[in-house]
Amino acid sequence: SPPHALSMNQLQEITDDISKLTIAHQIVLDSDFKLQAASFSPKSLENRVKETLHKAFWDSLEEQLSASPPDYTWAIQLLQEIKEALLSLLLPRHNQLRSQIEEALDMELIRQEAEHGALDIRGLTVYVLGTMARLCAPVRDEEIRGLQSLTDPAQLLREIFRVLGLMKMDMLNFTIQSLRTHLQDHTVQYEQKKFQELLDKLPNSLDRTREWLSRAAAEVSASSSQPPPPPAVSGSPAAHSPGAVSSSTTVPSLTSVLDRGYMNLLCWEPGQKKYPETLLMDQARLQEVQAQVNQLTIVAAVLLVTSGTCGSTLCGSPGFVARLKRVIKALLEALSCTRYEEALEDISDQVLQEVSRTLSQLGYAAFTTDKCASLKGQIKSIADKGNAVRRVVEQRIHSFLSLFISPDGQNSHKDLPKGLDPIQEELLEVGQRFGSVIHHNRQ
Repeated sequence: SPPHALSMNQLQEITDDISKLTIAHQIVLDSDFKLQAASFSPKSLENRVKETLHKAFWDSLEEQLSASPPDYTWAIQLLQEIKEALLSLLLPRHNQLRSQIEEALDMELIRQEAEHGALDIRGLTVYVLGTMARLCAPVRDEEIRGLQSLTDPAQLLREIFRVLGLMKMDMLNFTIQSLRTHLQDHTVQYEQKKFQELLDKLPNSLDRTREWLSRAAAEVSASSSQPPPPPAVSGSPAAHSPGAVSSSTTVPSLTSVLDRGYMNLLCWEPGQKKYPETLLMDQARLQEVQAQVNQLTIVAAVLLVTSGTCGSTLCGSPGFVARLKRVIKALLEALSCTRYEEALEDISDQVLQEVSRTLSQLGYAAFTTDKCASLKGQIKSIADKGNAVRRVVEQRIHSFLSLFISPDGQNSHKDLPKGLDPIQEELLEVGQRFGSVIHHNRQ
């Protein structure tokens, strides 16, 4: 259908739906997900404006309270907001405490006292601090005790507001943790329902997803048209692989297309291709997995090249491979993933130093100049995406990770490909994260 203009109300409704869908998705997939107060860079325009306005407000409050007689206009407004904040922290069973807050912070009575110059700001803040101490999480006890030593009313009100903001965030995150188990049981149905609602409102909104799946289907079809491999032995994994495409068929299976599409995300080129709409909520997670896979590819390739040059005696020396891995990872993490050539220059120098030190400790002769130059050249050449060792390592890592995204991949046995033993722990962790995101998306 042709595109049609949306009203502001429709746009707002769609935005709200996407926001709810995104938050539910984040809570379920990220066990450490927490809401945090918005923060700006100290030097940003937003931060300067915020600091200026806040300072002007609190300076004005201090002037009002120190006037003779005191002006309680801003103080009453603040007490109203403090009351609302305290009530928002209560659970449904806190009926008695709710009544106490309503009585102690009776705004009509407070206004009357202010008009007659009888408002006891200190007494009200003492009550507020006592109530905060009853409601706060243990982690806030120290801060609330610190507030009790403040004597300046304007400063005390300012700090009460700051700590109440932290307490509200604590309550929100506690609620999120409490809801997580319930959401995990129902999130697939919820996301499917919300997704369909959004699709009904925006029927032409999946162009990137169609392009992504079409490309994957074309790749599967092309690979299936190649000469078939030797017949698999009956009962072997190749004979019963899920989603396998027969060389005699021209239509790839849905499972094989999805698997290829998901694996293609590990080779995604930022800036050249736009992410599929159905994966936008997971884009940051998947790009982080992609970056880790790229890093592990370089680490494993360098270790493989070093092992081939140095032999099993040197590489079998206790701690040698572990030390090399730590150095390589540290140097890669210090630089952008697009600067592998610069990183590998430093890595080659560090590898040669470690090799020389270990040879000396073991009582072996040092490498010749030619052998050092050869090893350094092989390591530096890994920066080239077409490097044979790098390509083999990358193919083995991708093959291993593909086991995690199959429909039954989360529980199936996974044999580590040859040459990847030094990065086994990291690879398993990445595979589990990748498989978790893809399994949820597939559902």
